[in-house]
Amino acid sequence: MAPLLLVSVFVIATCGLVYELVAGTLASYLLGDSVTQFSTVIGAYLSAMGIGSWLSRYVRRNLVGVFAQVEILVGALGGGSAALLFLLFERVEMFRIVLYADVLAVGILVGIEIPLLLRILKDRFEFSDLVSRVFTFDYAGALFASILFPLLLVPHLGLIQTGFLFGMLNVMVAVWLLFTWPDIPGARPQRGLALAVLLALLAGFIHAEDITGTAEAATYPGKVIHAQSTPYQRIVLTRSGQDLRLYLNGNLQFSSLDEYRYHEALVHPLMASLAQPKRVLIIGGGDGLALREILKYTSVQQVVMVDLDPAMTKLFASNPLLTALNHDALASPKLHIVNRDAFVWLRDAAAAGEPAFDAVLIDLPDPSNYSIGKLYSLTFYRALHDLLKAESRIVVQSTSPLVARKTYWCVADTLAAAGYQVTPYHTYVPSFGEWGFLLAGQRPWRAPGHYPTGLRFVNAEETANMLHFPADMAYVEGGVQRLDNQLLVRHFDEEWSAYQNAW
Repeated sequence: MAPLLLVSVFVIATCGLVYELVAGTLASYLLGDSVTQFSTVIGAYLSAMGIGSWLSRYVRRNLVGVFAQVEILVGALGGGSAALLFLLFERVEMFRIVLYADVLAVGILVGIEIPLLLRILKDRFEFSDLVSRVFTFDYAGALFASILFPLLLVPHLGLIQTGFLFGMLNVMVAVWLLFTWPDIPGARPQRGLALAVLLALLAGFIHAEDITGTAEAATYPGKVIHAQSTPYQRIVLTRSGQDLRLYLNGNLQFSSLDEYRYHEALVHPLMASLAQPKRVLIIGGGDGLALREILKYTSVQQVVMVDLDPAMTKLFASNPLLTALNHDALASPKLHIVNRDAFVWLRDAAAAGEPAFDAVLIDLPDPSNYSIGKLYSLTFYRALHDLLKAESRIVVQSTSPLVARKTYWCVADTLAAAGYQVTPYHTYVPSFGEWGFLLAGQRPWRAPGHYPTGLRFVNAEETANMLHFPADMAYVEGGVQRLDNQLLVRHFDEEWSAYQNAW
C-alpha cells in the first residue's frame, strides 16, 4: 500500500501543475499579456497552496477519508475549471474575480494533499526517508507535467480536454483508496460520489468539443467553422454570410470583407517604390494574404516566409475557403516557408550568410505579450540590417495610431533608434478602424507614382492621404522598445485596455 501511495504523489503532483498551467494559459488566451497572467496566476496558486498546507493541520482524524474527499473535490473543480472559465468568459462581467477565485480554490485543495499524505505515511517510513521519497515523487511529477503540457496536451487535447483528463486522474486516486483502504469511516457514500464525479468528468472529456463550441459561439460573431489549439495559439475561423474572419487567441486578424484594404496598404507603398524587387522576406503573414499582393510583382523571384506556427500555414494552404481568399498563394513555387521563431531565425540566417532581401514585410500580431514584443524590439530591428541592401526597405504593421497612439509611435521611435529613416502612414479598415504602418530604410522613401493594375483600394491619391496625420494621431514620444524593458507591450496593454473598458 505504501509504494502505491508514493505513486499517487507523482499523480497528484502532475495533476496539480497541469491545473496551474491550464489556468495560466487560459488567462493568457483570454486576457492577453502572457507574462502578467502567468505571473499572477502562479503567484496566486502558490499562495493558495500555502494556505491549504496550513489548513491541513486542522484535520485530526480519518486522514485517509479526508484525503479521498480532497481528491474528489480537486478533481471536480480542477478538472472542470477550463470548461467553466471558457463558458463564463463572455457571460460574467467580473471575469478576473471568477478566474482567481477558481485558482485560489484549486490551489488550497492541492496544498492540503502533500501534508495529509506525509501524515498518512509517517508510520511506514523513517521521517528523513519519508520526506525525501515524497518530495522526489512530487518534483518528478511536476517535471513530467511541465514537459507533457506544451508538447502533447495542448496541441492534441486542448485545455478543456486536458482539464477533464487530469481531473479523472485525481478522482481515480480517491476511488482506489475508497475501495482498497480498510475501515474508512463513511466510505460507501464517498464511493458513490467519487464514481459520479468520475463519470461526469468522463462525459466532459468526451463532449469537450461541444463545450468549446458553446463557449466560442458566445465569444465570436458568426458560426465557428474551424477551431484549433496549437502549441503557440488558439486559431478560430468564423463565417457569417460572406464574411470570413480569423481570430488568434481571441483577437481579430482579418475580415474577408475588407482585408484587401489592410493588405494593399501594407504591401504596395513598399513594393511599388522599389525598382525591381526580387527577394522578399515576410515575417508572420501565415495567412498568405500579404503574399497574394507581393506576387502581383512579376520581378519577384523568391519569397521567404518566416511564420512560427506550422498549423497556420498548413491551414491556409489547404482549406478551400482560405485558398480562394489568398489566391492559393502558399502553393507558389517562388515561396519558401520557414516555421521557426523569427528572432532565432534572423540571428541564424545572418550568421549563415543568407543573401540580402530587397523588401521585408513584418506582418505580425499586435505586441500584446512579451514573446511577440521581442519582434518589435531595438535588437530585432538592428539585426535586420544584416539582411538588407542599402536600397532595401521594410514595412511594419504597427497597430492603431488613434486607439494606441503611444504604442504606434513607440514602434516608430524604436525603428529610428535602430538607424532607419522612418515614414509613418495609416489607413481606415472598417473591421479595425484607423490602422497604422511604418516604412523604414537607410534612405528616404519616395511615394510611388504607379501601382499594379487591378488594386481595389491603394493608388497614388490614396497614398498621399495615408501620409497625413490629424492632431489626435500626431506624434507623441513613445520611447524605445528594448528586450529588457518591453515598454511597447506595456503601452499596448494600457491603451487598448482603456479603449475596451470605455466601450
